[in-house]
Amino acid sequence: MKDNNISLDAEFSRELLGKMKVIRFVEEGIADRYPKGTMRCPTHLSIGQEAAAVGVGAALTDEDLAVSSHRAHAHYMAKGGDVKAMLAEIYGKEAGCCGGKGGSMHLIDRAVGFTGSTAIVGNSIPLGVGLGLSLQLKKSKNISVTYFGDGSVEEGSFYESVNFAVVRNLPVLFVCENNFYSVYSPLSVRQPKDREIYKMVEGLGVRTSIADGNNIEDTYRSAKNAVEYIRTHGGPFFLELTTYRWREHCGPAFDNHIGYRTEQEFEEWRSKDPIFNYEAILKERGFITEGEINQMDSEILDRVNADFEFAENAPFPNEKNAYTGLYATN
Repeated sequence: MKDNNISLDAEFSRELLGKMKVIRFVEEGIADRYPKGTMRCPTHLSIGQEAAAVGVGAALTDEDLAVSSHRAHAHYMAKGGDVKAMLAEIYGKEAGCCGGKGGSMHLIDRAVGFTGSTAIVGNSIPLGVGLGLSLQLKKSKNISVTYFGDGSVEEGSFYESVNFAVVRNLPVLFVCENNFYSVYSPLSVRQPKDREIYKMVEGLGVRTSIADGNNIEDTYRSAKNAVEYIRTHGGPFFLELTTYRWREHCGPAFDNHIGYRTEQEFEEWRSKDPIFNYEAILKERGFITEGEINQMDSEILDRVNADFEFAENAPFPNEKNAYTGLYATN
């Protein structure tokens, strides 16, 4: 059940805004630089979806474990991942979080509990459940979080994972970012008319909830309630977050011209910009001024540009290390 009375003070509210801005500025920086051809890997951006990642990430601790899918940048950063290491990874550099071997879709920062992302749709969901099992066996109070999109709930691995988590009462938070499209296919051609994903999943025996994934406070409160439920009861929870990506499925461009979504639909969702709208809310509450927003933007942009400069100038891996670190050692 939702507890909408979770209070957010001015400092914490500004922190949420700042974290969303970091993600936005980093990903816009990727989009601006990608055409240069120096990032030699596919990249999936979450511009427009920042509140979903930040709201959930803010409800977690560093000791909680998280896995994600191909659209992982925002989850990595919201969990506290090293931005320099992420950008270096996208550039294929030795300083990357996977040594430059994984690229955009394979990110890890174990220092903050981000235990990896994988490219195949639905592939990381069983990994998140396995992490939940390991936490249960260790009698840990921490939880496992697995992020995925609406397309993943059409994979057999999703149903098997939820079933196992329910049967074993595992401390797993399933986070579905429903942006209504799987590549170029809308929900209407993939799932029955009027299906509500969280209600369908509830039929599998797991507690579920839905929140506005473009509203940072609704997302945070819903995630906080879900996390507290898991810590108290030990069982899994499914959280659906409705949101919308602005850019193309894979790549830095806008793609409304190819016809799978209308410009009107895009503009309607763009008007729900989680960052712009939250700025207005915080100004109305007296939590932040226009001058403080400008200062925040300037400071974040300076840090982000420095991180890009680091990644661009970092050395490539030595070819002798191409086959090291591929398998666990004793």
